[in-house]
Amino acid sequence: MAPSSLNAFLEIESSPQITSPRPALRKDKQGSAQAPSDYELDDIQQAKDSTRVTSKSVAPPTTCSPSPSPSELEQRLSMPQATHETPTWAVDRTVTSWKTKWRMSSVCLMSLGSGMNDSAPGALIPYIEKHYNIGYAIVSLIFVTNALGFILAAPLTHSIERKLGRARSYALALSVQAIGYVVIICQPPFPAVVASFFLLGFGMALALALSNVYCANLANYTTALGCSHGFYGIGGIIAPLFATAMVSDGIRWSFFYTITLAVAIFNIGYVSWAFHHFENDSPNEPPLAARPTTSHVNDGEPPSRTQVLKKTIRNRTTLLGALFIFAYQGAEVSISGWVVSFLISYRHGDPSQVGYVSAGFWAGITVGRFLLTHPASKIGEKIAVAGMIAGAVAFQLLTWLVPNVIGDAVAVSILGLLLGAVYPCATSVFTRLIPHSMQISSLSFISALGSSGGAVSPFFTGILAQKVGTMVLHPICIGLYGVMAISWLLLPKVVKRTE
Repeated sequence: MAPSSLNAFLEIESSPQITSPRPALRKDKQGSAQAPSDYELDDIQQAKDSTRVTSKSVAPPTTCSPSPSPSELEQRLSMPQATHETPTWAVDRTVTSWKTKWRMSSVCLMSLGSGMNDSAPGALIPYIEKHYNIGYAIVSLIFVTNALGFILAAPLTHSIERKLGRARSYALALSVQAIGYVVIICQPPFPAVVASFFLLGFGMALALALSNVYCANLANYTTALGCSHGFYGIGGIIAPLFATAMVSDGIRWSFFYTITLAVAIFNIGYVSWAFHHFENDSPNEPPLAARPTTSHVNDGEPPSRTQVLKKTIRNRTTLLGALFIFAYQGAEVSISGWVVSFLISYRHGDPSQVGYVSAGFWAGITVGRFLLTHPASKIGEKIAVAGMIAGAVAFQLLTWLVPNVIGDAVAVSILGLLLGAVYPCATSVFTRLIPHSMQISSLSFISALGSSGGAVSPFFTGILAQKVGTMVLHPICIGLYGVMAISWLLLPKVVKRTE
């Protein structure tokens, strides 16, 4: 191809008027470049003439760069077009794949630790009650302080990430969790245990928000979210098994948290290495042709934390998403935390045996997140989630009405299977509806409200269980499914994202 043709093509690429340049190169079956047709040359020349008229505001190049090779041109054309709002954390679409793999594995291991932390109380609550000689209502305070930690982290996550960077923010989150585990291991008075769950909530909220944003901005975002939350489910399976086995053998209940402490310490080192220089992996400033032509009020100046928070709480998707996750996590944590007590009280199950039902619930969640997330993205997340909510109502009723421990255990496992894919599918929908500049704050807000649901619902379940029995778990969960369905139907229409 003649150099003049390539120079004409490159002038078009630098123009602010053309946001999607059309490739002027074609390849035959052998991979050799062919010259553009007469129609393509005329089209290029017309665009070149129009560019000269409208590009007075663009400074002419001072030097003439050498013409790139055809392979370099095709590589430029194959790169996704950046936008003005593309943040520096959405970089793993352009960096080398090995970094993405290590970072994704680090995110999964952090989710594993979070799952272990959230599922363990379901198997340990009977032993905590016995050790401290307290009832359902008092032991439920651990869920409340856990939610308070999430709520405090919501307005601070964006600022922490901007000041410390991604790697140090992750390390801070895991270090706070490690401190909480150390306190619990020492088996202090119960108020100190309650305070420790506040630290656990803060650390998990910070890590969860950053991980959700990271996964949601990868190319296969729904699959990445499903994998991350699938490892959360694996942690949910492991913890009740280990906890039940340990306390059944006479080991002190608090020693279980030595396992979660070891996971947290390992993750501190791993995530610090995997996300080292994360911000420096950002691609160079996108060319003018890749930027939108619309102007912004504070162009070039990052919005303040107050401005971001105001936009966040006024965003319809953020509010509906927070309500949805509030109800979802309320149902999830309530089932995980109280189904064992329900089976002991109403099905006369053996505590050393029915403790494994909680592990079956988390096994269902894990399988659902690994196996159902990808098909749900093909069907359409909005339709798939609606169907899974309807199925969850049906199996919750079976758990409530079938007077058989084995039947209830199977129903609880299937219930977990249906609920498993809901969270990653919903997060991918929220991410597509929320602007890039608001994603960290919005997902932090959604996570905080979600954890509030994961505290309010188990707490009120414990209060009511103290009065009327643990069977109140089921009507509460069915009501939460109704809240999920309503908020899901009120979400704006999803426009499928193209990468």
